[in-house]
Amino acid sequence: MLDKNKENSYFLGVDVGSVSTDIALLDYFGNLITKKYLRTKGQPVRVLQEGLSSLKKEYDEINILGVGTTGSGRNLAGVILGSDVVKNEISTHAVAASKLVSDVQTVIEIGGQDSKIIIIRDGIAVDFAMNSVCAAGTGSFLDQQASRLEIDIKDFGGYALKAESPVRIAGRCSVFAESDMIHKQQLGYDLPEIIAGLCEAMVRNYLNNVAKGKDIRTPIVFQGGVAANVGIKKAFEKELGEEVYVPEYHDVMGAIGAGLLARENILYKKNKTKFKGFDITDIDFKTKSFECDACPNKCEVVNIYQDGQLIARWGFKCTKWEAV
Repeated sequence: MLDKNKENSYFLGVDVGSVSTDIALLDYFGNLITKKYLRTKGQPVRVLQEGLSSLKKEYDEINILGVGTTGSGRNLAGVILGSDVVKNEISTHAVAASKLVSDVQTVIEIGGQDSKIIIIRDGIAVDFAMNSVCAAGTGSFLDQQASRLEIDIKDFGGYALKAESPVRIAGRCSVFAESDMIHKQQLGYDLPEIIAGLCEAMVRNYLNNVAKGKDIRTPIVFQGGVAANVGIKKAFEKELGEEVYVPEYHDVMGAIGAGLLARENILYKKNKTKFKGFDITDIDFKTKSFECDACPNKCEVVNIYQDGQLIARWGFKCTKWEAV
């Protein structure tokens, strides 16, 4: 039987991205208790505060032992929350995948704006790659196409499974893919064939531009918001000739990984959390940016204010703006 402290003690993982803000609440042993998948809508601070406020209402007595943040907004979230660890997405996704599939060798991650591949050997991430110039195959592009075809994004992949003979769509980048999709529609192809063709085009694009040259071995874990699309999963399995595993909580794996790394930081390194508490939901945070013209670097410096007081700053490449 757990002692009282462990029963009410949790770790918080937060993944702030351009499309979604994910929150994972883990128990003392690192198991997921609940999750929140929220649309960032260009307002990461407000959405993060709303997510925490909702969590606080659900759990009257909750003792947060540690907090980890990740995602493109990890530094911002880290300052606001008082995060114990701030980690990049490669680390958090690798940690989360290893927790669920202990012998995972390859992680495919496709989110709203970017795509990644992580190569894991003996539980350690040894190689990775992210999409560079062309972002075709990301969740935002699929969202746009589902909207254009007037299909709920939740049903998008299901259409692909109905296809008997997917049409070949040029998927070199999102511009070509959309243009070719419209052309195929004008030629009279059925919707399932077109959607299945688009899924296959996205997978070819990923394998040619993101996973290019990587040693893809099984078990393969597919995570990120796009992993909910059964059409993309089937297209990966068809292209790779291997089974692709999609975790139940594939949409918040970054947040889970951040929570697990915070747990490791607190329990094994005997650190005390810097978490500011749930009262931050009532604090007025503001961000302001400016371009420094002191040198040719032209750094875009971002200032974070809490109740009007400057608490953090980043974006600079020299020591001029280090002092806060």
